[in-house]
Amino acid sequence: MSPTLIPMESATSVALLTLLSIVEAVVGFIVVLFLIFFVAQRARGRIERPLAIVITLGPALLLVLIGLIIPSIETINLSFKNQQFLGQLVTKYIGLENYKTAFTDSYTLQTMLRTLAWLVVVPLFSVGIGLLSALLMDGMKRTSLPKTLIFLPTAISFVGASVIWGYVYNYVEPPAPQTGLLSEVVMKLGWHNPPNWILDVPVNTFLLMVIMIWIQVGFAMVILGAALKAIPEEILESARLEGATGARLFRNIQVPMIMNTIVVVLTTVIITTLKVFDIVFTMTNGNFNTDVLSRQMYADMFVTSQVSQGAALAVIIFILVIPLMAYNVRQLRKEREHG
Repeated sequence: MSPTLIPMESATSVALLTLLSIVEAVVGFIVVLFLIFFVAQRARGRIERPLAIVITLGPALLLVLIGLIIPSIETINLSFKNQQFLGQLVTKYIGLENYKTAFTDSYTLQTMLRTLAWLVVVPLFSVGIGLLSALLMDGMKRTSLPKTLIFLPTAISFVGASVIWGYVYNYVEPPAPQTGLLSEVVMKLGWHNPPNWILDVPVNTFLLMVIMIWIQVGFAMVILGAALKAIPEEILESARLEGATGARLFRNIQVPMIMNTIVVVLTTVIITTLKVFDIVFTMTNGNFNTDVLSRQMYADMFVTSQVSQGAALAVIIFILVIPLMAYNVRQLRKEREHG
């Protein structure tokens, strides 16, 4: 069947209507802003300060309410029900059964343990390599190119990074020529029959972690590099005069002085890792013993018709993130106070 051709006049009309709708939306937004600022400019007396507070904070609070608070309350409420699919009308409250299932189901427990491994390996290696890179850059004269190359993966989306590393991990059954970089390299080094990397358990999980580490190292390097630069030169010179050089200077002087920054970067990477979804979804879709909590949550809610069970996993992730976020906020406040 040949595709239906849209007349040129109709296509032009649709484009004009779309453009008109966009213009109307923009003009309407500008008019609303103008009216708000017009009223605020002429407000006097007792209502001047409250009105200014409402105008400046109102839109942000409204967005937080719509985008965070209401969905969070709805998700928590949903986690106590027996809802199986989206839009289900008849549901009932079943208490903590979904949470009990999450902590007793063997598959979910394995997923939690695997997520815990992510939370240990990825932050430690990301911050460790980032700190080492920052230290090396601190002693170099021309750092623009290496810094750019290390930081570049941070600008790539998780899906894009997964596609790139998919070519690295690609495997072809011998004796056909390998198209994956990793297989080709190890075969050149003498490993004549490498495994199918993405199917090999538990190596595949750690190979997925490498992608996240590759992305996060640049972020850690930039933040920790700025912290190293902020150490007063007088302190470093005094330490050198006392005989602290090289590894001793790094271990006893530099690391303790930027420890707060290291902890903030570490917790930030932990939060990002806890929410990892894109890499696992793109590379394996959770198969071959690579699943993590966020991907299982998505599958429960939108694939396997276990909406309330997925909501319980979302609440568990949310509870795990809260103390890390609170700690980060507290550390940043301390740095501001001492700064």
